[in-house]
Amino acid sequence: MLTQLGFREHEFPQYPPGTMLPGLDIEVRNPDMPRGRMRFALFDFDGTISLVRAGWQDVMIPMLVEKLMQLQTGEGEQKLYSLVEDFVVTLTGKQTIYQMIQLAEEIRKRGGTPLDPLQYKHEYLDLLWERIESRVQSLREGTCDPEQMRVPGSLELLEELHERGVTLYLASGTDIEFVRSEAELVQVAHFFEPHIYGALDRHQDFSKQMVIERIIAENDLHGPELCAFGDGYVEILNVKQAGGIAVGAATDEYTRCGINHWKRNRLVQAGADVIVADFRQWQPLVAYLMADEDC
Repeated sequence: MLTQLGFREHEFPQYPPGTMLPGLDIEVRNPDMPRGRMRFALFDFDGTISLVRAGWQDVMIPMLVEKLMQLQTGEGEQKLYSLVEDFVVTLTGKQTIYQMIQLAEEIRKRGGTPLDPLQYKHEYLDLLWERIESRVQSLREGTCDPEQMRVPGSLELLEELHERGVTLYLASGTDIEFVRSEAELVQVAHFFEPHIYGALDRHQDFSKQMVIERIIAENDLHGPELCAFGDGYVEILNVKQAGGIAVGAATDEYTRCGINHWKRNRLVQAGADVIVADFRQWQPLVAYLMADEDC
């Protein structure tokens, strides 16, 4: 069965639920995680806070499949779709260029001569812009409430963490100029300045892992003093490898309601300590993470 984004849920392990906090839609995967020590928090952007780019996979995957179909290798479209879907999914959370580097490699394997991956990336961005231009313009013109382009509860979560003195960082696989612009449009940029990071044309100069390492080194952090919030595999895995706490956001980017079970299973695979559908229950979530006495 295909999900809304085309992913085949049955191809990934299905994990039993963890402990649900009483009366809440907050799934605790690691009840032994050290709570109450968070000083810094790293947020992913697209799908975790912003919904401006919701549906980007529905643009990228068909474009990459078309590039491979043009080689006329005799492979069926469905076979190529599965191939592309697999590496797009695996690389989600990294910079967009990595998916284009993999496309170039697949073209080379089939005897073709690929373009520079940056050319594929810019072609994809042009196609994506056709999909999201009206959303961006509506936000700029004030005809769309920014709340409709945010994951529910994300603004309140950021406000609460800021009030509690947690230093907030934003790191995205989307190009930095778009991250900055769209963070302003959905009215969250001020929580993160000057700590907003995104993809660069020189992709070697940025990764979420590099941001995590910098946060830890510059602030002499130890393990659970850093918490990551994200809907992708990469940021969850990276912060767990660094000894931090990870909150997985299994957001449904189309309906803004309920849990995306495909995302949830990937977040479990990555090692998320806690999983939520969105941040509507931001108050008990923060209380749990900060080990408030009444939690």
